[in-house]
Amino acid sequence: MGLDQWLYKKTYVQNWEHQRPEERHEISVKLGGVLREDINPQKIAYIVEQAGYWRKFNALHGWIVDNCAEGNDDCQEIQLTEDNLRELYDTLTKVLEKAKAEQPSKKEIAELMPPTSGFFFGSIEIDEHYIEEVEKTIEIIEQALICVGSDVDYYYQASW
Repeated sequence: MGLDQWLYKKTYVQNWEHQRPEERHEISVKLGGVLREDINPQKIAYIVEQAGYWRKFNALHGWIVDNCAEGNDDCQEIQLTEDNLRELYDTLTKVLEKAKAEQPSKKEIAELMPPTSGFFFGSIEIDEHYIEEVEKTIEIIEQALICVGSDVDYYYQASW
């Protein structure tokens, strides 16, 4: 029980009759090496991948709810635009820079990305775990920014 968080990458792969062969996706789904007959590859429109997972990184949750969901925290899917991802990346790198300073200021860090309290959301301390999660998240967002484009969308969702 507690705050679980996911970043999903949703890629559009729908094939259309007007597409040239080199523009078409070839999709198959197998279970134990055997094609699943209950899934029609011609009807697959999107592939959804788990691009990131966090456990009780409440500061990230609070940032996304405040900056991307107008403060609405209802375990809903929250789309993260390219601008959202870039702003998050910039915020995280500033947090890390302040954390790695000769004299780190928890107050300055908290102004950028404050811990968020909630039911089983975990620690609200800016500690080693917080900084590890910031570093991990920077790597995840870097990868997302490489892939973001016209056929790819990102969604955040949390559960507690």
